[in-house]
Amino acid sequence: MLAKLSKRPAVRRCAGASALALALFGAGLPAAAADRPQPDLSRFYRQKPAWAACRGPDMPKDLQCAEVTVPLDYARPQAGTLDLALARYRATGTSRGSVLLNFGGPGVAGIPELATGGKQFMDLTNGYDVVTFDPRGVGRSSPVSCGEGSDVAAGATEENTDLGRPQALLARLRQAAEQCARHSGPVLPHIGTVNASRDLDVIRQALGDDRLNYLGFSYGSRLGAVYAAQFPGKVGRITLDGVDTLTESLAEQGVAGAEGQQTALEDFLDWCTTNLACPFGQDRRAAGDQVLRLVRSLDENPVPTDFGGRFSGQDLVGAIGQALYSKELWPSLERALGSLIEDGDTRRVLAFATGGVGLPAGRHRGDGGLVGAQDVPADNLPAALMAVNCADDPDRPTAARLTRDLRELQAAYDQASPVFGRYRLTQLLMCYGRPRGTDFVRDHVRDVHSAKMLLVGTRGDPATPYRWTEETARRLGPSAVVLDNKGDGHTGYSSSTCVHREVNDFLLYGSLPASGSSCPADAAGEGVTSGGTA
Repeated sequence: MLAKLSKRPAVRRCAGASALALALFGAGLPAAAADRPQPDLSRFYRQKPAWAACRGPDMPKDLQCAEVTVPLDYARPQAGTLDLALARYRATGTSRGSVLLNFGGPGVAGIPELATGGKQFMDLTNGYDVVTFDPRGVGRSSPVSCGEGSDVAAGATEENTDLGRPQALLARLRQAAEQCARHSGPVLPHIGTVNASRDLDVIRQALGDDRLNYLGFSYGSRLGAVYAAQFPGKVGRITLDGVDTLTESLAEQGVAGAEGQQTALEDFLDWCTTNLACPFGQDRRAAGDQVLRLVRSLDENPVPTDFGGRFSGQDLVGAIGQALYSKELWPSLERALGSLIEDGDTRRVLAFATGGVGLPAGRHRGDGGLVGAQDVPADNLPAALMAVNCADDPDRPTAARLTRDLRELQAAYDQASPVFGRYRLTQLLMCYGRPRGTDFVRDHVRDVHSAKMLLVGTRGDPATPYRWTEETARRLGPSAVVLDNKGDGHTGYSSSTCVHREVNDFLLYGSLPASGSSCPADAAGEGVTSGGTA
């Protein structure tokens, strides 16, 4: 929560992008001068976390929680502060420091992820305290919100995204931006990856580490890359898994995300229609049409939920998109869609509808941490996703240009995916009416002179295409070492034995594979094979 400003918590996108998308969302403004006098931040760097048992009935007994205070505005640290919620598992033996985890999104809270999925990181406690955090604006760290009942970031119905009436649509988008600003409080103008990276460095120092050891998934790779650009001398052992783009606009990312999710949906339907339990039957060609008809039907006539809201076709698209990040979730998705189609029961599908692009979502229960989960708005994840993505992107088309080109932009997204196109386009449009974002990520995260970093790209990743790994590696320069995971799914650490082992070997022992080495698709018991340089 904001320590000085408020008593309340106020405060898995791009191949095939059209020329229109490039023109409509062009380059941003030049960066501000970097030689301004730096404010005194010493008091933030002198603090030490007070660790205590995490509160909540579902919090593991050996998980500890704490808070670290950071400036709301790094340029004016006297203007207010906010508290970042941390959690850790202690090293089992002698600790050499900490390894910090970020689970992606943007908008995924680290504490519930570590509480529910910490088992896969226990190998790292052989040498490290395994630490995670809720980034600013997320979870227990001054969560942003767009208000109760808002569908601002979760995808809207056909009615709310009526592209045939662009002026009315733009007016609703501006109203939505104002609503998010009103409900989020003073943290919203200071959200984004550049400030989150500054927070990482304060956390690093508070943990007592000379250098940052870090494992970032999906969006967490963007955060890790920005940190390396801002603090190259403080880079320890950094791994980026499911590598995000540093250069493509939100428009291009949206097209890539729609294409990747459409491919994953086709793979799911290939699998589903071989099962008698598939709710779309066994005719593979008809199954794709049935999915599209179901989405359109729910957009036209949303159904009520047990929580009092309405479940639209775009809500369904968001839920399906989350479930497609891992093949392990396919049987659950099949059952959830069956319950929806046969009984009108939305509960199982809603369990997937967490939004964001991170690791496959688990169940987030309990009120762990020093700031309880009961204080986290229900829409925090999608609201934070929009806030961070918009803050990281400098492109803001004018109303006239957006009105003129909206139909062509819709056609580009629909061509990328008839199912996911509208959902992705809605997310893109949500930046309209918000302040212009920074150009730092796109223009200045390059040619990083730091210790070696391990970048893991997965060939069949539906959210972060493998080409982003190659592009980001070239952009970061010689410090980037690429591991090519030949498997499927979003990120590799939790799904590939080979990737898991190589990442652990690097983080624990500093052992890096040769750049361009690969992990096989069937990675159980396999090792890396050498390959060319990415």
